[in-house]
Amino acid sequence: MRRNKWLGGLASVVCTAVLAVSMSMPAPVQAASNMVPDYEVKLLMQPSAVLGSDGKLTSTVRAAFGMPSTVTKMNVEFLDTNAKDIYTNTWIPRIRKTEGESDFELTYKKRYPIINDNITAALTLAKQEGFDSSDTNYDAQVEWGYLNKTLSISNKKTGKKSGYSGMDLPSASDSRKLLKDNVPGKMDKWLYNGWGTDMLNASRVYGPVLAKRSIGTWSGLETYIEVWPIQNAAGTGIENVVEISFKTNSSTTASTKHDQLITYLQSQGWFLAQDSLKTQMIMDRY
Repeated sequence: MRRNKWLGGLASVVCTAVLAVSMSMPAPVQAASNMVPDYEVKLLMQPSAVLGSDGKLTSTVRAAFGMPSTVTKMNVEFLDTNAKDIYTNTWIPRIRKTEGESDFELTYKKRYPIINDNITAALTLAKQEGFDSSDTNYDAQVEWGYLNKTLSISNKKTGKKSGYSGMDLPSASDSRKLLKDNVPGKMDKWLYNGWGTDMLNASRVYGPVLAKRSIGTWSGLETYIEVWPIQNAAGTGIENVVEISFKTNSSTTASTKHDQLITYLQSQGWFLAQDSLKTQMIMDRY
């Protein structure tokens, strides 16, 4: 009898101790999930079919998308070392000045190729490298081209610098300073502490390119057509790149409208069956 009472008391003590420990233990931390991207469909148009001799969209093209004759100018440049160390490590620092905006837009973009159409795999790799849903400083986007897709994760900031007006971009030294002063931690620590700053210190300007954007609608979606006059491969003139795009939060809409837009552009004789590589062209030619 005494033994039973002793065992009962021991059980009570053990239960009390377990309860106390369980109450003092913090709740398990939920691992952050993959980022949730939006989607930007980007397709190329045949310049000779959609531009007039003045390099502007023809009235027929503008009418098809309800676009006015007015355009928005965007002056764009990229910074990297001569050896393209930043681009090789799939980062892209960019400065853009948009017509009507007083500040410079600074963008630090990290890119992941999407292999075998597996968007989730690219998002999971990005999460493993520190880009997950808990980080509100970055936005994820699937850039959906003709055949290929790329996951882009961007950190955008505004930069101010006196002494510039209109569509002027900063000088090379001012550009380096703006990008260094605002470099996000993930880029700065990419290969080692201070890597981003070191690379920007040694960088030069690629570009600039003065692009022009027209805004209209297609199939109920706000649609953009941009004309990018990029130096040709020989360095003797200009090659116009014409890109049509729209954004959506739905992968289903992106997929359906991507195919429909290709069909429509083909029916008009406006489609160029290539993926858009305008950033690579600028990095290669300037």
